[in-house]
Amino acid sequence: MNILQLKANLDLLPNGRLADISKWTPEIAELIAECEGLTLNHEHWAIIDLMRNFYHRYNTSPIARLLKKNIKRQLGAELANDDYLASLFPDNVLIQGTHIAGLPVPLLDAEVDISKHSHLVAHKDIENIADDEAVFHFTRDFNFEGRNIKVHPSGNLIDPSDWNETMAIFLAKKESIDLIDEHWKIILYLRGYYFKFGITPMVKLLIDYLKEVTNDRMVNIDHLYTLFPEGPARQGSRIAGLPLPQGCID
Repeated sequence: MNILQLKANLDLLPNGRLADISKWTPEIAELIAECEGLTLNHEHWAIIDLMRNFYHRYNTSPIARLLKKNIKRQLGAELANDDYLASLFPDNVLIQGTHIAGLPVPLLDAEVDISKHSHLVAHKDIENIADDEAVFHFTRDFNFEGRNIKVHPSGNLIDPSDWNETMAIFLAKKESIDLIDEHWKIILYLRGYYFKFGITPMVKLLIDYLKEVTNDRMVNIDHLYTLFPEGPARQGSRIAGLPLPQGCID
């Protein structure tokens, strides 16, 4: 069966991906792989299953660094490398692998400059906001220490390198938050995750990361919301000077 026959038998998007992810089956995966010249073996399936498990946990496909992290943890460090993944999915594991796994392509990868993809950021309708003080965060450029700082309408900095700790205090004040040590710990964990993996973690990823790096299995999401009432990922990322998380945020 060729790709035209595949499209005739399945409800596919123009890019060839499943319109309804819930309709995916292993048989469909085999069919898609065949159309791409691949015969799936147990090594392919190990990666496919890992990607699908990640998606069902976090509601987003893994970017390259997170995929390799999970491969290292679940399948072994010797498999968490580009050459091995390319031997399985020659057209790029994030493109070809997610296609066969019935998943969306990751919105952003670590090497992508978010400032060039501002259309991917969740925008608020700000046309009817007469006064920037009507919201609790900046929705347009603002002045800080004599510099013009550019932000997305979501309030996230366009250039994360503009950020410093003094700016964090300034941004937090805008959101009626007085930063204490507990806030700073979360801010630093958010920034640590971003500079390690290249994306800002959504709340589920943040919780898992906190449990991992602090060895605290009792990390409490309710407590995080007392620190960042608008969401530890959404509001935390603004104050931490990071891009908006992708996927299901808070």
